[in-house]
Amino acid sequence: MGDLSKDINSKFANDKVKAMLNIMYTANWIQSNQNLFFKPFGISPQQYNILRILRGAAQAISVQTIKDRMLERSPNATRLMDKLCDKKLIERVTCKGDRRVVHIKITHQGLQLLTEIDIAKRRDQLANLTLKEARILSDLLDKIR
Repeated sequence: MGDLSKDINSKFANDKVKAMLNIMYTANWIQSNQNLFFKPFGISPQQYNILRILRGAAQAISVQTIKDRMLERSPNATRLMDKLCDKKLIERVTCKGDRRVVHIKITHQGLQLLTEIDIAKRRDQLANLTLKEARILSDLLDKIR
């Protein structure tokens, strides 16, 4: 099991400072692992999030709805969607009622990629936690926000 003090060779003013730095350090660790996992699939974790949102919606939805549902609020969500369009994983659908509105839907290729990702053995980054500990951690993170 890791120890932040040893990992970064540092001491902390108090446990609140250590906790905040530990959250940041762990978030970066998770992000790095996510990047490594998604690299062979040719997408980023943020692009995966968009595909996951579209699969869950089961129909074309607005860009704003996608942005609202994203785990990581990204100012470059439109650019992320452009890249997914280029890869033919999603497509834009003009709204018949208002041509200024564009909806996004996942393609068959996008659904196939998600199936491949689902089948791949993603390492459980919370394997060291029991379900009870995971629930407590989630509750504490909610409390921080």
